[in-house]
Amino acid sequence: MPPTALVVEDLSKRYGATQALDGLSLAAAAAQVTAVLGPNGAGKTTAVEVCAGLRTPDAGRVAVLGLDPRRHAQELRTRIGVMPQTGGSGAAGVYPSVSPLSALRLFASLYAHPLEVDALLDRLDLTRVARTPWRRLSGGEQQRLSLALAVIGRPELVFLDEPTAGLDLHARRAAWQLIRELAAAGVAVVLTTHAMDEAERLADHVVIVDRGRTVAAGAPLELTAGGRSLEDIFLTLTAGSSS
Repeated sequence: MPPTALVVEDLSKRYGATQALDGLSLAAAAAQVTAVLGPNGAGKTTAVEVCAGLRTPDAGRVAVLGLDPRRHAQELRTRIGVMPQTGGSGAAGVYPSVSPLSALRLFASLYAHPLEVDALLDRLDLTRVARTPWRRLSGGEQQRLSLALAVIGRPELVFLDEPTAGLDLHARRAAWQLIRELAAAGVAVVLTTHAMDEAERLADHVVIVDRGRTVAAGAPLELTAGGRSLEDIFLTLTAGSSS
């Protein structure tokens, strides 16, 4: 069995009257893709932010590569990658006037053994817009740059929050191939997604989350062993939730 890269136990987080996480537990292994599925408002993004050390939980335990993401933030910074949900200029930590080439060169300079910038630009079809300011990129181009920034440092564990949202078919397939290669190279990939086909094609392990709790977890073939599709199982387990 591959080593466990992420452990989340009984995680809770409240924002005012909203209980975003309510005893969430999950695990992710190295050299595997773990897909976290859930309707809007299920707590997926909050869970990623807590695991990445961007938010402090109210209760529970998180171990990222065996370390606490808040207490050991400095040590983990060069060992993990994070792709946040995009949703506007600067969502990936990029100033509106900065180009993909400049952003990737800057991020690469922070790591001892980064990926090759030009090759990554080419891989994600960003070469033709390499010198275009972030604010002038299309939504799909911004999304692909966010993915590139998350993996440029050769992370041991990478969190990808809706990595292919808004991408066209060709860009989506290129992102999938890159994600598969990350896992094949030993990286623990944790991605959130609404796309059932993405989870079925990419994931070694699936975690279904609803109302801040894990309601099912296992390999896709285990979850669908009764003949039902992953989509049917998801809809049944999250019935009544916003989607």
